[in-house]
Amino acid sequence: MLQQFIAMYGLPLVGGLIFFESAGLPLPGETTLLLAAAAAAQGLLPIWAVVLVAALAAIAGDSLGYGVGSRYGLSLLTRYGRWLRISPAHLTQAQAFMQRHGPPTVFFGRFLPLLRLLAAFLAGVSHMPYRRFFRYNALGGVVWASAVSALGYLFGQNLPLLERGLRQAGWGTAGLMLVAVGVRSGWQRWRRRRAARSEVPPCAS
Repeated sequence: MLQQFIAMYGLPLVGGLIFFESAGLPLPGETTLLLAAAAAAQGLLPIWAVVLVAALAAIAGDSLGYGVGSRYGLSLLTRYGRWLRISPAHLTQAQAFMQRHGPPTVFFGRFLPLLRLLAAFLAGVSHMPYRRFFRYNALGGVVWASAVSALGYLFGQNLPLLERGLRQAGWGTAGLMLVAVGVRSGWQRWRRRRAARSEVPPCAS
């Protein structure tokens, strides 16, 4: 059904769904991109236009999510967070995490279903500098749009299998992110402890 809509409405539908998913709404943006790329393989859409529209929509949608998070996010989460089971402690932890690991989270979050909805919003809530956010947001949007479009273009005949593979790859990316964060945090703690020990004056004899 969605592929029929794409054939009828083309690039505006693709851009709109990706834009609003990136802004924080639970919409099938990635599936739409796969279907659009598969349609391009059949000659229904130009593949370069699919990639361009997807990348621009993803970047613009994330920028909107960042703006909403920066201006209204803290008050919204404080007021309505309990309905999403987000406690003040969870919010504090999320802000601290984004402040420490925000740029890679913005980039890799583009490839993970849940973070694709929330990463830009949380970056705004944590007041990540917009220039830094935009660099990683733009890079992630371009890489994501190019990679997913290439997969849809090449393997669009078996979309269910391809979607399952993307979900599994997403969880694998999440695991790698957690491992990288753990290694980095452990390395930083070890350096701080080593620096603290080196600053302790020797005992007088």
